[in-house]
Amino acid sequence: MEIAAARLLAPYFGASTVVWANTIGVVLVALSVGYWFGGRYADRHPHLRGLCLLVLAAAVLIAVVPFAARPFLGFSVDAFDTVSVGGFAGSLFGVLVLVAVPVTLLGAAAPWAVRLAVGEPSGAGEVVGRLYAISTAGSLVGTMLSALVLIPLLGTQRTFLALALALALVAALGVGARALAVPVCLLAVLAVPVGTIKADADGRVLYEAETTHQYARVIERDDGTRVLELNEGQAVHSEYRPDSYLTGDYWDGHLVLPATAGERPPRRIAILGNAGGTVARSFGHFFPRTAVDAVEIDAELTELGRRYLDLRNPRMRTFAEDARPWLERSEGGYDAIMVDAYRQPYIPFYLATREFFDLARERLAPGGLAIVNVGHPEGARELERVLGRTMAAAFPRVLRYPIEDTNTLLVAGEGSFSAERLRANLGSLPAVLRPQAREAARRLAPRLAGGEVYTDDRAPVEWLVDSSLLEYANE
Repeated sequence: MEIAAARLLAPYFGASTVVWANTIGVVLVALSVGYWFGGRYADRHPHLRGLCLLVLAAAVLIAVVPFAARPFLGFSVDAFDTVSVGGFAGSLFGVLVLVAVPVTLLGAAAPWAVRLAVGEPSGAGEVVGRLYAISTAGSLVGTMLSALVLIPLLGTQRTFLALALALALVAALGVGARALAVPVCLLAVLAVPVGTIKADADGRVLYEAETTHQYARVIERDDGTRVLELNEGQAVHSEYRPDSYLTGDYWDGHLVLPATAGERPPRRIAILGNAGGTVARSFGHFFPRTAVDAVEIDAELTELGRRYLDLRNPRMRTFAEDARPWLERSEGGYDAIMVDAYRQPYIPFYLATREFFDLARERLAPGGLAIVNVGHPEGARELERVLGRTMAAAFPRVLRYPIEDTNTLLVAGEGSFSAERLRANLGSLPAVLRPQAREAARRLAPRLAGGEVYTDDRAPVEWLVDSSLLEYANE
């Protein structure tokens, strides 16, 4: 249930370490309360029927959770935005309301079972040890079954229902024949189609599903533009315009920034965090001789790009791997390594450390560039300062391109890349890219001063981003 609850929150609050910490913390507190409650009432009602009724009630509440989640969590996001509270409090409150009560009831089952199972005090240790072993084995089976089988095959809603059905079947056997109506009803509900996961959308929903990694949906707007949203939907991760290979957004900056270092188009590039392939598609059109290695941990996003976002590039190789291990094993020699691997609004901490940028520097060809998209609330600069300072610990030169109010592209390298060279190389770019290149040359500047160097040992990205969100919300 803990794993399913985190998946339930992801479309609304994301799937960061903060959300997982909230989920685990609430479950532990609820279990503690349940242990106390169960121990107290087990002495007053030391019979199997009472324990089974408790578990049956927990099963019904678990079955209700996914149906209450959509309207409640949607309201929760809006409400917390209104009162200026960030993802931490929002996800904490959401988990509390949705799962705390059934988890408390399940926690009460353990001491109740001990009370019923212990006969003579001399055998109490053996009985309690056996129950602990059964409980832990059940947790292991439940964890693996949910993560590896139920959620990928059935989805989150039906995972909740399947778990509730299993509990209800066991509990009904101890209550009596009439109680069998509960698992029968749950079995009927299990057969009901899931329907839309998130109802609100700025356009027509072409596709939505839970992949093995996250919630994803593709939306088509009135003008024919299609966008890929992930998890909480607060940011667009890929965009397709039917009449253009440009987006008018930060992806376009990746097409011109390599020209700050050389007149010729890049020979090879790597895109870490390819999503639906906006940049890879554009490179295939504007620079057809550039070889593109597109890395995306969620292989289903690559398929969505091909199906809905016109992801076509004959010179592209795709890799369904995590970005940093892939880069570690790669042969290197890239003229540009582009990093855009957000789980909005958080960048994975291991892609924001000195060790990672040292690795990126080793995998670049002579004169190559590392280009990192930094997403941030409007006016919030702390994450950019930290990333700029950390990149500067690995590269001798770091420039910033504030391409959007909520996106800055950081460019790092060893060569003499500059705004002046970009202006000098305008003629080598396709004509349609030259306005973007002129704007980039105009706005390129040294990195922001300040910040600390993040390392693999210490990189508190979530805390930094959450504090930035709170500061932005309170302005």
